[in-house]
Amino acid sequence: MKVFEQLERRRTWEPDERLLLDQIDRLAADVIAPNAARIDETGEFPWANVEAINKLGLNAIFIPESYGGAPMSFRLYLAVVRRISEACASTGIIYATNFHAMKPLIEFGSEEQKARLLPCIAEGGLASLAITEEAAGSDATGMKTKFRPDGDDIVVDGSKLFITSGDVADRILLFGKYSEIDDAKKAISVLVLEKGTPGFEVVRLEDKMGHRGSSTASLRFNGCRVPRANVIGNPGDGLSILLGSLNRSRPSVAAHAMGIAMAAFKDMTSYMNERRQSDRRIVDFQANQFMIADLATDLAMADCWLDYLADLIEAGEDDFGLEASMAKMRASDLAMRAATEAVQMHGGYGYCRDYRVERLMRDAKITQIWEGTNQVHRQLIGRSFATK
Repeated sequence: MKVFEQLERRRTWEPDERLLLDQIDRLAADVIAPNAARIDETGEFPWANVEAINKLGLNAIFIPESYGGAPMSFRLYLAVVRRISEACASTGIIYATNFHAMKPLIEFGSEEQKARLLPCIAEGGLASLAITEEAAGSDATGMKTKFRPDGDDIVVDGSKLFITSGDVADRILLFGKYSEIDDAKKAISVLVLEKGTPGFEVVRLEDKMGHRGSSTASLRFNGCRVPRANVIGNPGDGLSILLGSLNRSRPSVAAHAMGIAMAAFKDMTSYMNERRQSDRRIVDFQANQFMIADLATDLAMADCWLDYLADLIEAGEDDFGLEASMAKMRASDLAMRAATEAVQMHGGYGYCRDYRVERLMRDAKITQIWEGTNQVHRQLIGRSFATK
């Protein structure tokens, strides 16, 4: 692990950032990781992990001070996501989803909206991002959820599916189409739906292959009345807000995937140094060394790219969509590849739940699907090189 230790040592952290990372490492080792196998087996929501995260005030690191936060660098936020996800992928995505859902409010909301809606999250509340529908997956313009103005309210009718933390969220950033705008793209709008809104219904929770501790809900909105004051921007601003929010959430999803990838790599190399076949450690077989070399190199390169992307964002760049797609695509492919190789190197044991690699392989798969499938990201990246 020397190369990864050197990468970490060369990162420059402020003293308060280093202190927080040390606290997170202890939290991951003492609380989050020990709960991970049980959470995966039972599918229960990891409230104990969430409470432990909230004791450190981790939501506050991405919320401005004016609204109850204690903001730190985006690079630090990504490091936090990665460390939590390495210990428990379910807990990692619950935490990251708070950022995914609230960053658009932070970026595009009014001062009144932020002052009213963000303190709850800064104090440890949960947030959810509701975009996907049955007929609107990778192409969000196909969404059917309707926002109809009625006096001082917006009446919401429709449904969403595959919504992370949708059943437990205190704030849901909800995308739909404004009924007064005919154009399918221009009609997309966004508002914040608050917990307890009448007419909001959790239809079902998915029984998933992986990330079993993270709830994934199908939601229905039956005439939900939401104050007009909760509309972010103006009606019709939703598509630009959506694209902007995805560009910031994709580095976060990449950090989450890197956590899974590193967990698998560490488990694999540790086992390969212990397991013997034909009087040799399996790490001593040349073919296995080649596999480790390729995987370690790609992990290091992806790690450096994520640092580069974080630097772009912190420098105030606003055109980093392709870089974000590259980070998400590569990190998620690596998560699946590292987990698959880890299962293979464990042999029959890797197929059994006695070893963590079985869970990591199941957790890794979704990272290639959500936040835009990797096929979509390859198309986005590839067509950017087509001359006009």
